[in-house]
Amino acid sequence: MTDPTTGSVDTDLLAEPRLVIEPGAAARISAVAGPVLQGMGYRLVRIKISGEFGCTVQIMAERPDGTMQIDDCEAISRALSPVLDVADPIDRAYRLEISSPGIDRPLVRRSDFKRYAGHLVKIEMAVAHQGRKRFRGTLGGVEGNAVHLHRDDMRAGEDADVMLAMEDIADARLVLTDELIAESMRRGKAAERELRQTLGLEPPPPPHARKSDPAKSNKPKPKLKPASVRKNAPKNTKEQRLAAERLRRGEIDPTEGD
Repeated sequence: MTDPTTGSVDTDLLAEPRLVIEPGAAARISAVAGPVLQGMGYRLVRIKISGEFGCTVQIMAERPDGTMQIDDCEAISRALSPVLDVADPIDRAYRLEISSPGIDRPLVRRSDFKRYAGHLVKIEMAVAHQGRKRFRGTLGGVEGNAVHLHRDDMRAGEDADVMLAMEDIADARLVLTDELIAESMRRGKAAERELRQTLGLEPPPPPHARKSDPAKSNKPKPKLKPASVRKNAPKNTKEQRLAAERLRRGEIDPTEGD
């Protein structure tokens, strides 16, 4: 699989000689940006150089848990811009863009394929596998140096399950689904709550607080039956003793009518 730290160069840049970017530019940017991001607690996902707005250097980053907020992008931009200005890793003027991987994010590392097992993905191979370069299906994780994929695009006579060598993968990306959106929203809310607690904008959870168990049902508990029909109802209560005494005396219990 293509090393994400070396980035990629948009082929549109090669159409005009004046826009050609010297080889190794993405790798040099990675060598500068990587340590800065790591020191800030972020992970470098990918570097892409494109011809947008003349020349744009896109640095895709994320937190270790896979989340990324607008404030994170702004913080990285403020910290990284002066460092790149000094290092000058590219031989022309460019526009720096810091972005999150997004919900339908690219999968670039072994840990990405493990984390998103069970989700729908699209994979494009640099080297054809069984005569095909494009695959789509449910990600089954990683086995050795290969990615397991349960396909939903197979033709007649083709296997539903394939193993794709990671070093032969040119591009892999999640497909937007309701399940993926729901998981992303859960992670985003948890990250936002943690940030607010860190900034003191929200009180931390009490020490005795426990996370809810999703395996347990949240349905309301059924109401208890009246004591008169409940099993194992208490015997020899005061009311029962008074009723027995009135019965012994031949008195009529007013609660029983005429």
